[in-house]
Amino acid sequence: LFAGVRQAQWLTKTKLVEGLPPAVQGIVDNPAHGLQELEERAKHAVSHARLWDTAEVAPRREQYCPVLFENLIHICRLMSGKYPSLSKRMLARNCRIAATWERESILLQVRGLSGILLNSMTPIAPVASKEEILATKEHVLETFYPIAPTIDLQEVNVYKELNDTGQCFGDGYPYSHPHTLFFLESANTRTDRFRPEQLRAKMLMFAFGNALAKAKALHGNDPKVLEQPVVVQSIGTDGQLFQFMVFQLNTTDLVSNDGVKNLVWIDSDQNLYEKAQCVPEVKKRVVMKPAGISGFQPDTFKKFLALYLHGTV
Repeated sequence: LFAGVRQAQWLTKTKLVEGLPPAVQGIVDNPAHGLQELEERAKHAVSHARLWDTAEVAPRREQYCPVLFENLIHICRLMSGKYPSLSKRMLARNCRIAATWERESILLQVRGLSGILLNSMTPIAPVASKEEILATKEHVLETFYPIAPTIDLQEVNVYKELNDTGQCFGDGYPYSHPHTLFFLESANTRTDRFRPEQLRAKMLMFAFGNALAKAKALHGNDPKVLEQPVVVQSIGTDGQLFQFMVFQLNTTDLVSNDGVKNLVWIDSDQNLYEKAQCVPEVKKRVVMKPAGISGFQPDTFKKFLALYLHGTV
């Protein structure tokens, strides 16, 4: 997307709120959940992915990024002993999403692989109150005039307007509610990876797409303000820098700029650690920098875990 998140906001009729919503931040800040007890495990997870899970001197990003993700998810699953309802989750990979909507006079569609999807048996409750939702009527969406808001989008012939939550969800599938999308930008070459702003735009478009497809499956295709908003979260990382997002679909009436808007909370550019020194730096037989992880940021791990716990605690 040409203008990143700002353009994605216009396409999805969404108001941006900086930072995590109180419902998630409250999990991070509440010592009763015991997130701090897992900090040492998280630090070991980073060391395992960056230093130990390879015979190479320095592992490539395409190797350590997925390993780190699996390690963090494993730590999250340890909380199911304390919160048994966490066992009512399922990770789905290579799921395809298709969602179609009209914006002004333009027919739009988000379609493709939507990352790794954590599904739940129950939906996440709305994070914004009805008063906060109604207050979005006053929000004015940014325009890009004279640049078209659809600049850089691929134009195709659409023969069927699809709204499909993907091959993961067949009839009777018990984990039918999208919970959190995970995007791993693990390409080793920088030019092959999404930049953070691009990644956040991608996260927003696919969170919106999953929420819209689910809303239409539940409530039909008629444009309306939803009585029960649909919440979908998203986490993106390149194996070091994390992006956190909570999206709330308040309306499927997306044609005009008037009325209720959707909401997205974004916590951007959160480092899990500052550096991984794979081999010690030695000068004149003196170790200047020992091998290891430096600058570990426990709050970034807590946010990852809080998003996983959201909807359960």
